[in-house]
Amino acid sequence: MKTKLKQLLTTTTLFLSCITIASAQTTPPPPGTAPAPSVTAPADSVNKAKKDTIPEIHKPVPTLKVGIMGLNHDHIHLILSEYRKGNVNIVGIAEPDKKLWEKFGKAYNLPDSLFFDDLRKMCTTRKPAIVLGYNAVGKHVDIVETCAPLGISVMVEKPLAATLEQAKRMEFLALKYYVKVLTNYETTWYPSFQDAYNTVKQDSIGLIRKMVVHDGHQGPREIGCSEDFLSWLTDPVLNGAGALNDFGCYGADLMTWLMKGQRPIAVTAIARHYKPTVYPKVEDDATILVEYANATGQIEASWNWPFSIKDMEIFGAKGYIHAFDKDSVEIRVNNRVRAYKAVPLVAPADAPVAYFTSALANPLRHPDDRSSLKYNMIVMQILDAAKRSIKEGKRIVL
Repeated sequence: MKTKLKQLLTTTTLFLSCITIASAQTTPPPPGTAPAPSVTAPADSVNKAKKDTIPEIHKPVPTLKVGIMGLNHDHIHLILSEYRKGNVNIVGIAEPDKKLWEKFGKAYNLPDSLFFDDLRKMCTTRKPAIVLGYNAVGKHVDIVETCAPLGISVMVEKPLAATLEQAKRMEFLALKYYVKVLTNYETTWYPSFQDAYNTVKQDSIGLIRKMVVHDGHQGPREIGCSEDFLSWLTDPVLNGAGALNDFGCYGADLMTWLMKGQRPIAVTAIARHYKPTVYPKVEDDATILVEYANATGQIEASWNWPFSIKDMEIFGAKGYIHAFDKDSVEIRVNNRVRAYKAVPLVAPADAPVAYFTSALANPLRHPDDRSSLKYNMIVMQILDAAKRSIKEGKRIVL
């Protein structure tokens, strides 16, 4: 009798323990399911619980250590939003302007320990695997000067550099120290552009004869860019140009990609200064004609349009593709028109964080893509030739 009672007590104890453990490990109900609360918690406790569930409990913590250089580029909001979601492991931020520490620290609840006033100090202290550049384009070369000897790869916001000379120095350092130097373009993550590229690759529209790329908006001041951003974006030295560099780089990059890394034969460009009172130092509109052996590219870059646009047209020997925006595509072949939404991209081709993580892990898989140093050196040659064409008033043969 005592033995049976002891077994019964042991079984009951184990059963209750299992219930306790199961309750602790139960996953939250799916969205839309509202479980009835057993007690009413104070409002601030509920809010804290919600805040603590971001990022999700089961999301793996990113292990790649990422450093940031600069906070005066408005694209910084994109990567800090990913940090807040738990999608990127930022280990340090280098920024000499401490007013920006306060601004972004408050906006994204960043700990003071993340901030450094010097890039080298941040790199040697936190040892990131890659540093992302969110500073003036003319200072991208300084990031590589610091990071490359330390064996740290770099990814900058487009374009690669302010001048071709700076780009050549960055290329030299990347090759000397065996590091990645990548360039981030918003259009790289457009499903419509990838869809268009795939269609061309399948020879669905024949050989490319003409490419037209429009990139621009009403103007950086008109759309409300921050003064910290505008201070260098509208400077001919710190940005290398105005709309020509800011938006012309997109078309040059896409055409280099579509033409599989061909160098153009020649470049001809014109620039306009429609708003000298708003942008006194730089052009606010540029048109660039890019000549290839069997095709022509036309890049239209502007801070003067009535709306924002990033689209691409490809004319082939037997068909036409128009990527209207991030998702929309239209194809015309033999007078048949098909309009549709492109299939969403999948990792690592769908966003910068997944991309550079993959690029560092598998360096041989990314030698000829839109972010690669190889292709962006050609982009810089096109932009440099365009600036020389405007200055000299003639066609520049490469």
